[in-house]
Amino acid sequence: MEGKEQLFRDKNVKPTEQLIAESLGEGYAIYQRFVETLENEGISLMDWRYYQDGKAWLSKGEYKWTTTRGTNKVKPIFWLSMWEGFFKVSFHFSEKVRTQLLYLPISDDTKERIHKAPTNGTKMKFFSVIFDVASDVPLSDIYQIAEFRKHSI
Repeated sequence: MEGKEQLFRDKNVKPTEQLIAESLGEGYAIYQRFVETLENEGISLMDWRYYQDGKAWLSKGEYKWTTTRGTNKVKPIFWLSMWEGFFKVSFHFSEKVRTQLLYLPISDDTKERIHKAPTNGTKMKFFSVIFDVASDVPLSDIYQIAEFRKHSI
């Protein structure tokens, strides 16, 4: 969504539910459904953290589980950022899984974005799939990709 500003860039103002609701406006209901659905799938949002390199507050979707030996494990699933009227969900994948992602039951538009996503990195090759969420439309693809990341990577 071009022309929109990323929010929560002041390191002295940590995002709260009230600030998120105010910044998303009508999109806050979509955000709430998104978070609730993730929680039902065992993915939780970490506390908001200010990242100096991007000069913004970000959250991360994490899948947490306990192994059969009792070890607590955490797997990062996606990054979350807030923008004027919408939020972004960013996935980062190793180049090795691009073909597997294309076989997921996701929209043709998302498959096209995965196919065309540029490769980054010199030693470790990766690519990003970023969703601007201002409606319910991208949510089913996000859930499919999150489920893939949860179990396959």
